[in-house]
Amino acid sequence: MELEFLGTGAGVPAKHRNVSSIALKLLAERNAIWLFDCGEGTQMQILRTTIRPRKIEKIFITHLHGDHIFGLPGLLSSRSFQGGDEELELYGPPGLKAFVKTALEVSKTRLSYPIKYIEAKEGIVFKDKQFSVECRLLDHGIDSYGYRVVEADHEGTLQVEKLEELGVPAGPVYGQIKQGKTVTLKDGRVIDGKEFIGKKKPGRIVTIFGDTRYTPVSVELAKNSDVMVHESTFRKDEEKMARSYYHSTTKQAAKIAKQAHAKQLMLTHISARYLAKEAQELEKEAQDVFRDTTIAKDFDIVEIPLKE
Repeated sequence: MELEFLGTGAGVPAKHRNVSSIALKLLAERNAIWLFDCGEGTQMQILRTTIRPRKIEKIFITHLHGDHIFGLPGLLSSRSFQGGDEELELYGPPGLKAFVKTALEVSKTRLSYPIKYIEAKEGIVFKDKQFSVECRLLDHGIDSYGYRVVEADHEGTLQVEKLEELGVPAGPVYGQIKQGKTVTLKDGRVIDGKEFIGKKKPGRIVTIFGDTRYTPVSVELAKNSDVMVHESTFRKDEEKMARSYYHSTTKQAAKIAKQAHAKQLMLTHISARYLAKEAQELEKEAQDVFRDTTIAKDFDIVEIPLKE
């Protein structure tokens, strides 16, 4: 599981930062990629990565401001041209379906795959045996959502050494034991498979926020996240301006991460007025509150390892 930042800027594209888009790469887990937001130029950013559009299984849109959705029509079209024929699920606030369908109809674009539209609303918006995705409404003037991705716990591994110590021969029986079954060996011994399976490993948690003011809802959504991605449009001393524009400061984002007991905070949605040196200062502001903070840059990749 990896996060790859395709765009980390706010409002308009800049030379050093494109606008918002993040790929959650689940290639080992389900041979798929989930995209969060799709600002203008996202498909151009993808061309500079190893991501293949046909692998994009789901797209989650946090809100309908242009710097988060203007890249959608082009990317959806390119996915069709590049061999994507599997259904794509598109999650987002009311109005997203109308935006996409209008763009495709006006441009006479025909896709080689169906789109399933899922309207974002508070609660669980997706769940299968591997993952669940929870959605919560934030505070941004228009409907803006945060998404909490929770991986199911991993089954414990087969304790081969214990079996070898008992002289249990390797073979198909190991597969039955790994499934927790009770098996009878040729010599008459009965083996309870459950006694030879290690403890489950907790699944990983990733929380990705849309644009928002500081709100206690964010703390609830990000609780115990392995990685929390939060906007940081303003400096710590610009709280009044952040509130006026429905955004957050570095300090507010860090405060949420600390209160939520997150393990790592990635700051994004950085204003183009902050260049390399200024961005480092923003990072330091947040680190004074929450040590494990990093300002994300375009094409940064964050690996999220399994928990021990």
